[in-house]
Amino acid sequence: MALAWSGAAVLAHAAGWTVGQVGPMTGAEAIQGRAYAQGMRLYFDQVNKAGGVQGQPVELVVEDDGSHPDETVAKTRRLLAEAKPVVLAGYFGNRNLTALLDSKLLANSPLAIVGYQSTDTRVLSSPQIFSTRAGLSEQMAKISTHLATVGITRLALVYEDRPDAQALTALVEKAITPSGAKLVTSAMLRGKTTIDKTVEQLQSSKTPPQAVLVVASSSGTAAFVEAYRMDGGTAQIYATAEADIEQLAKRLPVEYMSGLSIAQVVPSPYKVSARLNKEFRDAAAAAGKSLEVPVSFAMMEGYVNAKVIVEAMRRSQPVSPEKVAAALHGIDAYDLGGYWVGYRPGSQIGSKYVDLSIVNASGRVTQ
Repeated sequence: MALAWSGAAVLAHAAGWTVGQVGPMTGAEAIQGRAYAQGMRLYFDQVNKAGGVQGQPVELVVEDDGSHPDETVAKTRRLLAEAKPVVLAGYFGNRNLTALLDSKLLANSPLAIVGYQSTDTRVLSSPQIFSTRAGLSEQMAKISTHLATVGITRLALVYEDRPDAQALTALVEKAITPSGAKLVTSAMLRGKTTIDKTVEQLQSSKTPPQAVLVVASSSGTAAFVEAYRMDGGTAQIYATAEADIEQLAKRLPVEYMSGLSIAQVVPSPYKVSARLNKEFRDAAAAAGKSLEVPVSFAMMEGYVNAKVIVEAMRRSQPVSPEKVAAALHGIDAYDLGGYWVGYRPGSQIGSKYVDLSIVNASGRVTQ
């Protein structure tokens, strides 16, 4: 799935429309990055078999940044120069996307980035970056509303090291207030020593939290859950969609996973509850052994993202970076098959869909 750069990619552009992705195809977040790319490719393959977009195939060109911000910038620069994409997609990581914004590489470009995994408040407000999933605010509101129904309102916030910590805390507080919840403490994760201190802070709090909200990557979430449970922490743990439940289930024992919940921002890839689910499952089944990674929520999210990109291309006459970006702004209520995406002036968050995956005492994921 991690495509090294080659002349073949340039030829692919000459024969169709190129979508460029720079993401983690190796490293700690590679499972999600590769799954997201696979999900996009599943839908592009369907579109191409049906004749493409305006008679031309859609090709996905992938570059691996290994989760390193400097590589995100460097690989994007190469992608722009050599592949000439009409849109970018599937970027991962707070530091990676903020590094791209800080580089000004896209400052004078009409290119849009469609679909990403980041909770950085600067990224959420960038007019060039379109989310096809619910944002952090929507996820936190869903979690706090769910908890309030069972009388849980004292919450703690734990998050990975980030420069916008104050803005993050303010966003979370605003999102949970309508449900009657409040933050009793918050703490940053920065390496093993900091995780231990964070756990100690939670355990010794004069007002112990009833539940812990975790805003972190899969690896960061797993490290915190492990340390907290080993120290005897019993509060329920709720993580955002950046944490991949499939990865957590592989890394953590059942007793640590029990009571853990993940906010899911796309419908389940394991059920057939709507047209979107069925289309995705049919596409995955048709791909069969050619799938390089297992079916997952990340793969479903990539599939959703590709559908939005293709819809914007179909609304563009002709297809160009400028036209695709304009078409995205014009999508106000697009039904992907039971999952709606739309953009409003001043908002690049395309969906409000949030569901919760909860791990029961036997280690099974329920939703």
